[in-house]
Amino acid sequence: MRIYFSIPLSFSVSFLRAVKRGFLSVAFLVLAESLGSTVANAASVLPNMAAARAEAESKGYIFETSHDDIVAKAKKEQGAMQAHISQGPETIKAVVEAFKVEYPFVNAQVKEMTGTDESQRFILQVKAGRAQDFDAGQISDELFKDYLPYLKKFDILGMAQKGVLRIPTEIIDPVNRNIVAVNTGMQVIAYNKKLLPVDKLPSQWEDFLKPEFKGRKFTADIRPTEIASLVPAWGLEKTLDFARKVAAQQPVWVRGATRTLTAMAAGEYALFMGPNFNTVMRALKKDPTGTLDLKVIEPIPVRLTEALGILASSPRPYTALLWIEFQASPKGQKIVDDYHPYGASAFIAGSAQEKLSRGKRLSVVGWEHFSKLGEYQEKVFEAYGFPRETGK
Repeated sequence: MRIYFSIPLSFSVSFLRAVKRGFLSVAFLVLAESLGSTVANAASVLPNMAAARAEAESKGYIFETSHDDIVAKAKKEQGAMQAHISQGPETIKAVVEAFKVEYPFVNAQVKEMTGTDESQRFILQVKAGRAQDFDAGQISDELFKDYLPYLKKFDILGMAQKGVLRIPTEIIDPVNRNIVAVNTGMQVIAYNKKLLPVDKLPSQWEDFLKPEFKGRKFTADIRPTEIASLVPAWGLEKTLDFARKVAAQQPVWVRGATRTLTAMAAGEYALFMGPNFNTVMRALKKDPTGTLDLKVIEPIPVRLTEALGILASSPRPYTALLWIEFQASPKGQKIVDDYHPYGASAFIAGSAQEKLSRGKRLSVVGWEHFSKLGEYQEKVFEAYGFPRETGK
């Protein structure tokens, strides 16, 4: 473990003057007094770190006391790190290239994995012992509990708290301590500016229940992520009551935001309740008509996404640990905002989502709700009355 000493400029000048004048005994007395508190503070770090390591190990976790040690162990690992994440191919390529610049010794092969079917197939491979060469990947909220017994027990939270890993503690699972959600999803409303003036837009979620929005006046996704994500702020009963009232408004039921936004740009729909912020931003960039726009309404639903963990069977766990740390770094987050786009975590200062939500009321699907989101969605779906997708 390296310990660095910082000597104040004022002391340095005084020390050199004393040496120049020949008062060496005085100079070294000044040196001893100046460094005394620094040495004492540094000495206290070692037992504190040792205590944190002992506590982690007593609970079955792995705790490294130095980032240099993590890098050194990663350098000894053989082969290319294998991982998967739901970010797109361009984002993955850019992150891997930047990761390679940060750690030139690394060979990383990261694949895109999206959808429930792919996630289910992979966890079945893990359970059957057929993913032995795989290192790390995304843990979907639907399969969160299935993954837990198969994850390596790095005390990522403890190492972040002690500054060994440079990962914001807010994005680390506080219970399991070995899972990091490196991105977030934020729900907004999208609209066609030519069909719906700004002053007629909903200013709160309850405004969707007004008479003027009844009878196929807005679209709603039958996979109700936006409504389910209101549970942290509203509670389950209020959310389900709202969902029943939304269904009574007779919206146009759809599935999938991308094609709905394309149809909206073409003038088929005026208002879309709750699509992902980054999906809307992607559509805005591709909209040749310039008719699409979005609005944020409070409480803003914000969900932890891209929860990453390291498999217990990983042949390259320390390289995977560095990869997760890099994903959460300012460099990694900037790449996600640029390429995903706008998918960087709302809990990382300076990200697009953090700027958009700053100072506003949020409904955060944090770790206490993360594994329950699928359950919330099912209940909201039932409250909708099992709608089927319809066309206009």
